Amino acid sequence: MSHPLIPQIIDIATPVAADLGLDVVGAVFHTNQHPPVLRIDIRNLEQDTSLNDCERMSRALEAALDSSDLILDAYVLEVSSPGISRSLSTDREFISFKGFPVEVTTTEPVNGVTAWTGQLIRRDDTSVHINQKGRSIAIPRQFIHRVLLVDRSE
Repeated sequence: MSHPLIPQIIDIATPVAADLGLDVVGAVFHTNQHPPVLRIDIRNLEQDTSLNDCERMSRALEAALDSSDLILDAYVLEVSSPGISRSLSTDREFISFKGFPVEVTTTEPVNGVTAWTGQLIRRDDTSVHINQKGRSIAIPRQFIHRVLLVDRSE
């Protein structure tokens, strides 16, 4: 379950990232930690995401969040790259990573298979669609356990 402030945090972070040539791909607020940790995942739209990108975003976002008074208590801000092996869950992630290689695992076999690998086409209300060797495959969402980005070199 997502923290209720996440949509507002993303609304603040998105234009900050865009000004830096970056994209916000996710946010999590871990309020069960002391102090709470707000983690923002970004990606560079032109090249591999660097430590410099994370530092620039951290400084700019910290200023924007402080001026918004959205989070009143002390917290730790972490800005990072999502990495290559990462679970996709939001509509935004499925749109951002269209065409990327993914592995889809299911809770029970679909046509006798529980693990699918292919290029992500899209996710709709009923299925996740992947391209597997030129063939479009629709995997029903009710059976999906997780969708992971996979390393292209594998």
